[in-house]
Amino acid sequence: MTPGEGWDPAAFKARVDEVLQRYVAREADRFAAVDPLLAPVALQLEAAVAHGKRLRAAFCYWGWRAVGQPDSDALVRAAASMELVHAAAVTHDDLIDDSPLRHGRPTAHVALRTAVRGPRGGQDAAKSLAMLTGDLLMALAGDLFATSGLPAAYLTRARPLWLLMARELIAGECLEILRTGARPDVAQSLKVIRYKTAKYTVEQPLLIGGALAGAGRPLREGYSAYGLPLGEAFQLRDDLLGLFGATRDTGKANADDLRGHRPTALLAETWRLAGDDERELLDSLLGRSDLGRDGVDAVREVMRDLGTPDRIEDMISARVGEALDTLHALDVPAHAATALTALAHSAAVRPS
Repeated sequence: MTPGEGWDPAAFKARVDEVLQRYVAREADRFAAVDPLLAPVALQLEAAVAHGKRLRAAFCYWGWRAVGQPDSDALVRAAASMELVHAAAVTHDDLIDDSPLRHGRPTAHVALRTAVRGPRGGQDAAKSLAMLTGDLLMALAGDLFATSGLPAAYLTRARPLWLLMARELIAGECLEILRTGARPDVAQSLKVIRYKTAKYTVEQPLLIGGALAGAGRPLREGYSAYGLPLGEAFQLRDDLLGLFGATRDTGKANADDLRGHRPTALLAETWRLAGDDERELLDSLLGRSDLGRDGVDAVREVMRDLGTPDRIEDMISARVGEALDTLHALDVPAHAATALTALAHSAAVRPS
């Protein structure tokens, strides 16, 4: 993306990728220099930022630009730190869920099994290494933000939002753990979505970008009113793709949410609509570690028969509409409104 008013998502992604790859490669080298045994962990630091659409960085960037601030390389570095927060979150999330794949590659706790010597405790040790990898990624996120090159006064305005983002993200993860295996409930599933994903994917990056730029209260409130429903739409789409999308596109295993009996809105809405026979079938399949393709297909068939995927699509559309209605009422530059409209569609309508 050339500095100015235009919005080129691919060019912006390239700018963020360059920041992340240079920064994380340097930090990975410093980490591995402590001892050669650390090399596999250092590789996972770099693998954690090798993929991604960079939506969180984009929302932070446009949270800044919508205030009227110009393009800034320092701001792009600060925005890139949002992607390190995401990398830390998914490293921990994959570990908690024992997910085998991310972007079509082994997740950190799976890849690190080869780094553990001896036959005893290999899986547990690899999981511990992955947990620490996620912790380091979160620390690196804060460092990249603080050393972005923005004035100290700007960074001070945004600092309280970092604690808020971490608190709400971890609260969402904890709620998901505590509700895993519980009787499906739509309202509770949506609460998990809001805190685990919606806030740190859209709302908080926007608010951080706005705080850096000195956004006033009306605009900050508008960012939340736009960001929360859009973030929920993002995760609702993720739930649909997780079960009905092709693994070659999503890079994830289809059965993960069913084997883990996770509190997704897709499952909760299915349960709400299901009759006794359908609930009995779901009870026999959900949470089974040995759930195979036939079991996954059986759950899909129940969902299709009940029309659940269409209902989730309606929920996504309603939330995107709510976000865009809010955006169109905000007093922001035309180029920012155009970019945030495009980002809304990118977040909610995607193949992976």
